[in-house]
Amino acid sequence: MFKLETDQNVYIPAEDSYMLAENLLIEEGQTVLEIGTGSGIVAMYASKLTDKVTATDINLDALLLAEKNFKLNGIENIELLSGNLFEPVKNRKFDVILFNTPYLPTKDEDVIDDDLNYAFDGGVDGRKVIDLFLNELPNHLNDGGKVQLIQSSLSDNEKTLDLLDKLGFIGEIAESEHFFFEDVVLINGFKI
Repeated sequence: MFKLETDQNVYIPAEDSYMLAENLLIEEGQTVLEIGTGSGIVAMYASKLTDKVTATDINLDALLLAEKNFKLNGIENIELLSGNLFEPVKNRKFDVILFNTPYLPTKDEDVIDDDLNYAFDGGVDGRKVIDLFLNELPNHLNDGGKVQLIQSSLSDNEKTLDLLDKLGFIGEIAESEHFFFEDVVLINGFKI
C-alpha cells in the first residue's frame, strides 16, 4: 500500500506495527496522535482516515525517516514533532492516541547504545514506558476519546487493563498474535 524506506537506527515495521496500522479506530475529522512513529507507517495509515494527524518520536533518525516516507508517498497532512512521550504536545488533547510501545523486558546487557534502543527497551518488567504513558494519557485525550496500544504478554497485559480501568477507560484486547515466547496484543481503551 505504501512505499517504505528503512534505516538501521529506526525500528523496521514488523507484525506489531501492522497489527496497529490495520486495526485503527479513527473517523474522519478526528484528531490523532501517534507516539513513537518510527518509520511513520502507522501515521501514514492514519492519514488516510483523517487529515489531523500528529506523530512524535524521541529518535531524530526516526523523524527524518518518517518525513522521507511521507514525501515518498505524497502525504502532507502529518505534523511531525520531536520529543519523549507527551512532551511535544504538552497542552493538547486528541480524539485518538496510538502507541506501539517499547514492551520488551530488558536487562542491562540487553540495552544497546544508540537511539534504536528506545523502540524496544521496556525496562526490567517491560512496563517502564507503558506505565509513564498510561498515567499521562487522560490529560491528552478528549472526552469519549480512545487509545490503541501494542504490547506483549511479557509486559503484563492484565496490569495494563487494570490501569486503564482505574484511569476511567473500558479496555479490551482487540487482537492477539502468538510468537515464539509471547503474545503481542492490541489493546483498545475507550475513555468513559
